[in-house]
Amino acid sequence: MPTLRLGKNPATDDARDLLFSKYVDTTKLPPAPAEFGHEALFAPKGWGMLGNDEWGDCAWAGPAHETMLLSAEGGDGASFTSAGVLSDYAAGTGFNPSAGPPGHNPTDRGSNVRDVLQYRRNTGIIDAAQTRHKIGAFVKLEPKNLTHVYQAMYLFQVVGIGIEFPGSAMEQFNEGKPWTVVEGAQIEGGHYVCCVAKRQDIDIVTWGALQQMTVAFFEKYCDEAWTYISTEDLQKEVDPDGFNLSQLKADLAELEKP
Repeated sequence: MPTLRLGKNPATDDARDLLFSKYVDTTKLPPAPAEFGHEALFAPKGWGMLGNDEWGDCAWAGPAHETMLLSAEGGDGASFTSAGVLSDYAAGTGFNPSAGPPGHNPTDRGSNVRDVLQYRRNTGIIDAAQTRHKIGAFVKLEPKNLTHVYQAMYLFQVVGIGIEFPGSAMEQFNEGKPWTVVEGAQIEGGHYVCCVAKRQDIDIVTWGALQQMTVAFFEKYCDEAWTYISTEDLQKEVDPDGFNLSQLKADLAELEKP
């Protein structure tokens, strides 16, 4: 069975993070439906590996998958290449594919997710047509608050999560099985995936394919979670039901002051 690459560095805290819990009003926020998502816009294995079979660029391949879904929903349908994703990985971290082969390259050190988010907001990730896709803001969720994760997925379509990755999950992925908790499994490193649908399990995208993850797996291994507010959302005059977009914009403006 092939061993694919991980590449997410340990989650970190920052007092300046915009917290999802600050902007939601649980008395007004509509509950997420029992099932939702647009994962069927792509074939189950039609997302593209984007370099993550050889290199530790999961925190860059995941955002490309997120952008693919969001742009497909919007009708634009952006596509990404491994070369483009790896070029952003290089620009954001100093990765140099010429410094050594996969598994023995000292510059292939993975990424801090918050650093990737800053890059996405300031520079944007490049697609196959050489267009850069930026995010308007990134908002941090409590990594064990599955209710907020579902609400953020429903409001903003995708949620990116970091997981402490057990070796058992690699075996399950290779065998086409959902990620479930296996007692005694050893953590192999960190991995970034994007949550794209709520079905019987949580549907995520990783290594070019749709993968199911049980709630128990999420609750045990998720160590960070983020949702992304588009520039178009930030330009809206009316807040979504139960989400204080106006306050988010004000907080964002404060952060941008010199």
